Amino acid sequence: MESVSEETSLSFERLDRPKGRPVRDKLASVRVTTDELKEFDTAAAVDGKLFGEWAREVLLREARTPRADALFTEIVATRMLLNFVLKPLACGQVMTAEEFSGVLASVRTGKHKAATDVMEQYAAAEPKER
Repeated sequence: MESVSEETSLSFERLDRPKGRPVRDKLASVRVTTDELKEFDTAAAVDGKLFGEWAREVLLREARTPRADALFTEIVATRMLLNFVLKPLACGQVMTAEEFSGVLASVRTGKHKAATDVMEQYAAAEPKER
């Protein structure tokens, strides 16, 4: 049997972890169906990533994304614009170009808060039991 010289040392430290990055020593798990796991594996493969790396990125992105994302904010802004413009028109009023510009400015400045408010309303609504 060969002996290992005292000068030879084995190191199991990962060499690809950037210096300064915290060690990932916690495990987060979730139960999924077989079909869901296949979907996750496929999505990870499409991105060219290992499942764990892909899942971590997706979870962090979702956790860090503000509740009112850009698309939802723009949908709320469209709703605001329609409400601010259609009500006066439905009541027979004529909107001037200056008034319309004011409505657009109001929508632009208020859409983020309005979208957050709408999301909070949905989050606060308790699911109804059957």
